Amino acid sequence: MVGIRTRAAVIRSQQITGLSSEVIAELVAEIGPLWHERHQAALASRPRRRAVGAGAKHKLVFVDRLLATLIHLRHGVTHDVLACWFGVNRSTITRAIGEVRPLLAQRGCTIAPGLRLRTLAEVVDHLGENQKTGIINGTESRVRRPAAGRKDRDKFISGKNKQNAVKSMVFTDEDGRLLYCSPAEPASCADITHARKLGLVRVLSDGPAVEILADAGYQGLGAQTGGRVITPPHRKFKKNAPDWYEEIHEQRRKAHSSRRIRVEHGIAHLKNWRALARHHGRREHMSDIIQAVAALLSHQQAVFSRRIRRARRSARS
Repeated sequence: MVGIRTRAAVIRSQQITGLSSEVIAELVAEIGPLWHERHQAALASRPRRRAVGAGAKHKLVFVDRLLATLIHLRHGVTHDVLACWFGVNRSTITRAIGEVRPLLAQRGCTIAPGLRLRTLAEVVDHLGENQKTGIINGTESRVRRPAAGRKDRDKFISGKNKQNAVKSMVFTDEDGRLLYCSPAEPASCADITHARKLGLVRVLSDGPAVEILADAGYQGLGAQTGGRVITPPHRKFKKNAPDWYEEIHEQRRKAHSSRRIRVEHGIAHLKNWRALARHHGRREHMSDIIQAVAALLSHQQAVFSRRIRRARRSARS
């Protein structure tokens, strides 16, 4: 295990974990008891010759397990390197990350203290209550190619990048705040098909009247959702378009692009976490990885917004 000074230095450095010390402290207080309960339940769920708690103690305490998971997600560090750094076996790191990562993924996106969004329905209701505009877009993360001869080997090949990847739908508000990140889907699935599978059409049709901005990959959802999904304008002239039409069409296209650019910024912040830039591990873990990073990033954004509001109140006073 790492020393006390090393652990304190890691927690203080946002460059290592991607999170402030305030966020890490909140994560320890929230996830620590959940991890302990799961661990105790697993120990008590099978016949035992000795009482629960007997035997050798953990070499890797929960704080170190959390830090190892954060470093792995932020920088894509291999389990071997983390095991050498924390002074434990590689299997211990693998087991620790496998236990902590699902707990991070199920937290949902933090909007404010006590307010988290975990489903599309909650996101749409939140936008409707606050009268805000939502923005959606798909993003891809590269993964390993399935082994030769495996069934459905080509379903991970992206039609856009021609690479093996998984796709996720990112949902932000008009300020670029991350609201939702969907589970991973093979990249051969089109953006509009992925949105339909997630139930976006049903949620928007049954929910409040909100405005959702999207790119050309979602054209067709507007008619299915009563005009709630707004995509770039269609071209009425494919050939020999008048000059006046070209000018108007370009202005409308740029205006739409300027409004939805915030979701691209949100995706860029997600891709700063190397686990989403390219994943070398099991593809089955990508859903937990994507949603865990989204939960951590949204929590950091919420804390940053809280600091700004405090600074403004103190400046006014």
